[in-house]
Amino acid sequence: MSANNKIGLHAMQYKTIDGLQIRFATNDKKSGDPILLLSPLPESILAFLPTWNMFADLGPTIAVDLPPFGRSETRADTRTPEVVGDFVLRIVDAFGMNQPHVIAPDIGTPACLFAAANHPGVFKSLVIGSGATDHTDILGDLDRIVNAPSLDPFKDLTGEQFVRAAVADMKHYKLPDHALQDYIASYAGQKFWDAMAFVRDYPQALPRLATRLSEVTVPCQLTVGRYDPFVPVSNAEGLHRGLPKSRLDVIDCGHFVWEDAAEEYGKLACDFIQGGYAEL
Repeated sequence: MSANNKIGLHAMQYKTIDGLQIRFATNDKKSGDPILLLSPLPESILAFLPTWNMFADLGPTIAVDLPPFGRSETRADTRTPEVVGDFVLRIVDAFGMNQPHVIAPDIGTPACLFAAANHPGVFKSLVIGSGATDHTDILGDLDRIVNAPSLDPFKDLTGEQFVRAAVADMKHYKLPDHALQDYIASYAGQKFWDAMAFVRDYPQALPRLATRLSEVTVPCQLTVGRYDPFVPVSNAEGLHRGLPKSRLDVIDCGHFVWEDAAEEYGKLACDFIQGGYAEL
């Protein structure tokens, strides 16, 4: 990757993990604790454009499009939070990462919490949030899709429409056009419905996750937007109460806190990675 450590479309690579082509980008740093960035929905690893240099300066950093999100391949058995959490472990193994700090906003939150409960000690810390861990406490289009009896009312919805409507919540960050186009391409055709299968599993998966939170011993930084139109602060407050080791910070922005409040988000995450996690 280029010496300036920036993510760019030119730097994207693919690695076969468990038979799937998984897209990633990395830096060239060899020293420091490893850092793993996991793409949110409905975006891709380009969601970390505004924070990449902050993380890449700290240690070996790898950004990965989790299946079934971003531009990575997927299949029918990689579309639920617990299974995707297990896939995170395959990513960690494939890249030879020893106890990485994991930045996993949005859909990465329930997936990594399952992974941490199932595999204690695999992560050094988790920076999560803006991802539902209680399907009865969500809002807007996310609520309508997750809790609808069927997806028939959404049969004419396209991935592009979903992406454009979601990122319209950003008020401060000017999303680069190449990033928007990457997000749209990430959820074209069947990929959109593959991603929806993940959140549609929330009514089954999240109640099971709630019973496992006491087993999650990894320190967790929860960072959320005060005005999130999809996952309200109350969802994070419930998660904060259930986790043995967590810190909750609420930033004055909407859902996409990692982009729309990138400087504050990145500072909180970097401070946590650099030692804040050890205080919990």
